[in-house]
Amino acid sequence: MIRFRPAGLLVATVLTVATLAAGCSAPAGEPGPTSLPGPVQSSARPSPSPSPSLSGGGTPSPSASQPAPSATPSAPPTQEPPPGEPDLSLVAGWSLEQKVGQVVMVGLPVKGPFQPTFDMLRDQKIGGVFLHGRTQAGRGPVKNLVDAAVAAADSPVPLFVATDQEGGEVQVLRGKGFSDMPSALDQATLSAPDLRARSEVWGQELAAAGVNLNLAPVLDLVPQQSATSNAPIGVFGRNYGYAEQSVITHGNAFAEGQRDSGVQTSIKHFPGLGRVTGNTDTTAGVTDTVTGPDDPSVSVFDAGIKDGTGLVMMSSAIYARIDPDAPAVFSPTVVGLVREHGFDGVIITDDLSAAVQVQDVPAGQRAVRAVDAGVDLVLASAKPSVAPAMVDALVRAARKDPAFAAKVDAAAARVVAAKSGL
Repeated sequence: MIRFRPAGLLVATVLTVATLAAGCSAPAGEPGPTSLPGPVQSSARPSPSPSPSLSGGGTPSPSASQPAPSATPSAPPTQEPPPGEPDLSLVAGWSLEQKVGQVVMVGLPVKGPFQPTFDMLRDQKIGGVFLHGRTQAGRGPVKNLVDAAVAAADSPVPLFVATDQEGGEVQVLRGKGFSDMPSALDQATLSAPDLRARSEVWGQELAAAGVNLNLAPVLDLVPQQSATSNAPIGVFGRNYGYAEQSVITHGNAFAEGQRDSGVQTSIKHFPGLGRVTGNTDTTAGVTDTVTGPDDPSVSVFDAGIKDGTGLVMMSSAIYARIDPDAPAVFSPTVVGLVREHGFDGVIITDDLSAAVQVQDVPAGQRAVRAVDAGVDLVLASAKPSVAPAMVDALVRAARKDPAFAAKVDAAAARVVAAKSGL
């Protein structure tokens, strides 16, 4: 049964931020604000939902009831779906727009503007947000922002509220209520029980701020001899050591601690970014010429899948020994390899909104190609303004092609199933 989390009043606080942006592939420079701090009202038409007010306090806003959904899923099935197959009854009776909305996650910049994302949550019925950027504001203002997003949404099920809280260089949320987390490389010096206990505390901090999904841990296997030239991972110490067993033991300990706190995890970036030099966020043509389908780089993800992660994030690099013709996120062969490892949860993309690796593909087609390859959730975090084009392209493709529509149904059902414990 899907349980609804009470939504807060639409009250958001200005978030104080540093200059680094959150990126799923690697830290990168973020442009300055394009508007005054705080939400921006839409100039096209009034918003039916109240806009957040600006306040300097760190106290979370009072709770309020979540708006009634515009559609209600049909009754549970009388027959269980085959093992590994999504339960399509979870989205039976939903409109195509509602199903497509569950397949897209949009960025919510922690320093604003907020209103464009709130509008997309309502108008495109998007089912997830990613807190993007850097903030030192602490738990209270973050919780206010999350409550505002939840209240703005038009979704039959709870929102995924995600962020990148890996530690070290990649920690979106800081300030009062959030620990300063060491990098994964430093976390790997801890015992597994100690790391799991610490990760549970870090997860509790996220949960208290309304975050229910951490796009972590990084399970990329980085050779020590080339770490300093591995731009997305090794340069920033995002790897749990350099040996396969270290990555498995400590990556899984981190993930278990997060899930112990009620925060779901996404291991990343399948099938591994440890052997590339370029960062897919900032570089085109990033290619791994070494990793094959039976490589140890893939085995670490198999261990993370068996450990119980709810999501697996795809890399945007090209893997010449698996499919040389397409970035992994667009490749049915590479995406299919995740399923071959017995994973029946949600497969999510790395950011497809601003990553230079995929900029030669129009934004809407990036979403279509990813879902057509077997991906369930499309992330548009760094440049959320492209999300409506992605939604429109997915709707058009599903209306035109029944086979593609079936893929949308399956993807939406997996996302909704993953939200069942929220």
